[in-house]
Amino acid sequence: MRKEAMLRVPAVRTELESGYLDRTVDVDVYIPSHVKHPEQMSLLLINDGQDLPKMPFDEILGDLYYYQEIEPLVCVGIHCGPDRKNEYGVARKADYLGRGSKAGAYTRFVFNELLPLIRKEFHLPHFREKAFAGFSLGGLMALDLVWNHPHEFTKVGVFSGSLWWRQKAYEDGYNDETDRIMHNQVREGEAAPWLQFFFQTGALDENKDRNNNGVIDSIDDTLDLIALLEEHGYPQQAIKYLELADGKHDVATWGQAFPDFLKWGWGRHHH
Repeated sequence: MRKEAMLRVPAVRTELESGYLDRTVDVDVYIPSHVKHPEQMSLLLINDGQDLPKMPFDEILGDLYYYQEIEPLVCVGIHCGPDRKNEYGVARKADYLGRGSKAGAYTRFVFNELLPLIRKEFHLPHFREKAFAGFSLGGLMALDLVWNHPHEFTKVGVFSGSLWWRQKAYEDGYNDETDRIMHNQVREGEAAPWLQFFFQTGALDENKDRNNNGVIDSIDDTLDLIALLEEHGYPQQAIKYLELADGKHDVATWGQAFPDFLKWGWGRHHH
């Protein structure tokens, strides 16, 4: 047998009629079949789940299981909707263009509709731990959810996160120190000491450099956020930063980084 045939983890597609989002949400659930004690599995929710098949995610998981590099994990890819720029964001505050206005509704969808569905439909009442990940705006949303609900989550993965999300336009006197919404939330918030953070950027994520320091904004914004977490007392081992020299703002790059994230969070050497 080829190893792909043994351990590829096919997605099970399910649909959820969301009252909060007023749309049908497609959800892909990746459950490893070789698990003796499913109640000991962890759960990983992933925004922009429609991008996972392009990686292809089932093969990424299959390889990691075949080589016994990660603990069994239930992965849930949540497909975005046509109003992605409003559903993803920071729940407490829309950006300067009003985007992210439904991030609060998205948060309620996750807790009140999605998690109950996963537990019921897949007979998984318990998880060892829960984590959230996402790409670009979906990474911002994942971080917002985990930061504001630390008693539900232990880890977050932010791939090319839209951490530039700002409350003021450049031409209206934008200031790095006061106008980045996620940075303000972390700066002013209470830190939950058990949380762990994985950030990925690519040196080719973009070419904007608003402060002309020779470093693209996505890297600056990510490193600045890490510095704020460290000010809260998070030790270095709680924060993993992966910068890919050839990394772009695309699915291929995030697929390249995803095995590192999975091994970081659920590697077998941890137990």
